Amino acid sequence: MGDMAKFLSAAGRRTVARLFNPLAARLVKWGISPNTVTVLGTVGVVAGSVLLVTRGELGWGLVVITVAVLTDLLDGAMARMKNDTSRFGALLDSTMDRLADGAILGSLAFWLAVTEDYTTMVGVGVALIAGQTVSYVKARAEGLGFACDVGIAERAERLVILGVGGLLYVFSVPYGLPVAVWVLAAVSVFTVFQRLLHVRSQTNGTSV
Repeated sequence: MGDMAKFLSAAGRRTVARLFNPLAARLVKWGISPNTVTVLGTVGVVAGSVLLVTRGELGWGLVVITVAVLTDLLDGAMARMKNDTSRFGALLDSTMDRLADGAILGSLAFWLAVTEDYTTMVGVGVALIAGQTVSYVKARAEGLGFACDVGIAERAERLVILGVGGLLYVFSVPYGLPVAVWVLAAVSVFTVFQRLLHVRSQTNGTSV
């Protein structure tokens, strides 16, 4: 399942990246750096989350956030065109991803608290903590020299699940958002343990 999700995610990213190539080329021609696009994309996500999601405008929030998140593909295409895939760029991209995810889920939790949907709010909290831990485990494991390229719910899959929940809410599907949130929480927690066990299997019983 993890391999299939990874394949679909990679295939989707390649398809969308091709669509972004003309825009990426134009931005490169104008002298705009990939890092600038990365930061602006995160600003867009944070703005959409804080200004729209906290007010329950999930439909418009979903549109704004989706457009902003797609800049993750745009800056990558720009970096490849400029042959500027630096380690700092990778660090900045990962940092902005964490900020964006925190803004989305934090804003959703705020709105759920205001509307007194505490059960779903708890699910969002679990998803937020587990999602950030998923990314941390991979970064820490790779820093220690282990391979950790596994997981049924990497960032792309988690955003898709949350986006589906938002759409279900917009179209007034009963329990659509709560179910999506708790599915997100469950697969995020599972992915944390999946990565930990994957790294543990590489230690051959020795101390990490």
